[in-house]
Amino acid sequence: MRVPRSRVYTVLLVGVLLVVTGVVLVQLSILPVPWTADQGTVTIHGEDGTEKLAVEVEVADTWQERYTGLSEHDSLEEGQGMLFVHGSEDERTYVMRDMDFDIDIIFIGADGQLTTIHHAEAPGPGEDGEDLQYTGEAKWVLEVPAGTVNESGVEVGDEVAIADLE
Repeated sequence: MRVPRSRVYTVLLVGVLLVVTGVVLVQLSILPVPWTADQGTVTIHGEDGTEKLAVEVEVADTWQERYTGLSEHDSLEEGQGMLFVHGSEDERTYVMRDMDFDIDIIFIGADGQLTTIHHAEAPGPGEDGEDLQYTGEAKWVLEVPAGTVNESGVEVGDEVAIADLE
């Protein structure tokens, strides 16, 4: 039995469109990259190469994970954090939506340099946190327990290494 060429071309076209759609959705960070990680390690070094901070992170690399963030956590322990992964560097704004605790927010550029630091307070009673906005230029955003930045001496311009993503 011979299959008409038009049917073969239609099946090929549908397949190509599905692949292209998947790639576009991954690039827009709507779908996760198939090899994405759930956890990893972020290390921050000073200009002299000295390690200032090492954090075990939970990775938020899908739109839903980035939207929810730490709002479903009761706290963060010392040495823990959440790493938000974006497809490219851009101006990013983070809010304290439904947060129960203060955090430090560290914005990291595509070149691996720390660009901005914010000390973010949890919303007060009757507030949802949407108005508590923190902006910086970043491809990655690291959230750590409040006070971590001051205690470790982390500052804008430090080098960030992201490793061991599993």
